[in-house]
Amino acid sequence: MPSNTDLNAAYLPLIRRIEEEATIIGDQILKIDHFLNHRIEPAFILELGRELARRLSRFHPTLVLTAEASGIAPGLVVAQTLNVPMPYAKKYAPEVESPFLQRIIPSPTKGGETKLVVSQRYLTPGTRVVLVDDFLSNGRTAVALIEMAREAGAEVLGAGFIVEKRFKQGHEAIEALEVPIATLAQVRRLENGRAILNTT
Repeated sequence: MPSNTDLNAAYLPLIRRIEEEATIIGDQILKIDHFLNHRIEPAFILELGRELARRLSRFHPTLVLTAEASGIAPGLVVAQTLNVPMPYAKKYAPEVESPFLQRIIPSPTKGGETKLVVSQRYLTPGTRVVLVDDFLSNGRTAVALIEMAREAGAEVLGAGFIVEKRFKQGHEAIEALEVPIATLAQVRRLENGRAILNTT
């Protein structure tokens, strides 16, 4: 398994922007939606996605898997850089071709539950998968994607995230499934209106 240090080295251009521009609400919420997942800066998301792709390339994936909506932008850049296709899990079933795989997960941001659905046409046995998403927090979405990929007979080789909230339980949830994790920025904690990040 590749070293955690190599996969999770702080990507300094992102670290600087989080330190200088992030909005912190309490000790749980970090908002960088002005460049990452609500208003997207194309040049910066290309830079971030290419760096994440570089770290994930050692797994030699044949497919990138993500979930709508915030995972699509970084996932697309990673997939394009690695020259592999990218299905994404939809959050509703009617438009998804049968047979399909699905998981229902709690939604901490919206309340209630969210359904994730992927057509089995796009997840097939023997596929070498890496997951990509914008944030790793509680890990529920990533765990659901890993479970669906494995149910389809695919091999999940790694999971990549732009930002990880290290003070949440997502890292441990994915590690428990023996999937290596790559991140560009690890937030240790939020306090006094500041994000405390790993800088190495």
